Amino acid sequence: MTTPPRRTTPPNRTRGSRVYRAAPPKSFLERNRTRLLWGLAGLALVVIVGVAFVGATSPAYACTTEWQPAPTPTTAPSATPRLGIVQDDLGQQHVAVGAFVRYVVCPPASGKHYNATGEGPIKAGIYGPEEPAAPQGWIHNLEHGGLVLLYRCDKGDTACDSSGQAALKQLNDSFPNSPICNIPPGGSGPVIARFDQMAWPYAALVWDIVLPMDTLDPQLVKDFYAQQGDRTNPEPNCPTPTDSPAPTDTPAPTSSSSPVPSGSPSTSPAPSTSPAPSSSPAPSASPAPSPTPAPSAS
Repeated sequence: MTTPPRRTTPPNRTRGSRVYRAAPPKSFLERNRTRLLWGLAGLALVVIVGVAFVGATSPAYACTTEWQPAPTPTTAPSATPRLGIVQDDLGQQHVAVGAFVRYVVCPPASGKHYNATGEGPIKAGIYGPEEPAAPQGWIHNLEHGGLVLLYRCDKGDTACDSSGQAALKQLNDSFPNSPICNIPPGGSGPVIARFDQMAWPYAALVWDIVLPMDTLDPQLVKDFYAQQGDRTNPEPNCPTPTDSPAPTDTPAPTSSSSPVPSGSPSTSPAPSTSPAPSSSPAPSASPAPSPTPAPSAS
């Protein structure tokens, strides 16, 4: 005899007191929850690192125009030429450290800048080609009377090679005291830093005045500083004298040490010490009883 095949119990059919049902299929999220969580964590990490990298590599400033002005003419043919070119004042507003600033012209000799220890003013000295020094920092040095010397590296310039850096170091080491306040180097200046957004290989700056140079001329930089330093910065380190002395500073013509004309009665003792023989006849001027005028000669 053949045994009939067994019948399987349907999934939802009761068997005794129990009911068997097939488990519902899991959703995509349920099946991949762990993978998705790890993927989201990795994506968040990538975003954070990317933002940090962009923040570290993006410039802290931008320039609308590379400044190319005409030289400032002297007032008269015989006048001593004024070194440097006057730039329109861009203000002196403080901004938060790290704030992005767009300058109307570059290099800026004034404008928005940082006001924090170590960030603005920055430490005086030489900043190498790979040591970024944003204008938001050294503009504050200009505000305090420091000189800033900028050099360019991106157009075949030689300031960034070993000989160019050596020349800049020599200038920094021989830099003079400030011309009016006699402040030694190392305070607010000089600051020597790379700045590629300008039309010349070199530029020396004091507040609102720029001296462009096609080649580095250390003596010209020092002459510029002697002529323009300590004069235009809005936060002076000492009283600024006038360019020429006032007329009242030399009262020699009216001093008591100069000879006074003989017509002054206060300085000539002659009338009180001896009578002038030609002024009047002796007998009529003196009631002396002597009938002879001889005694008047003594």
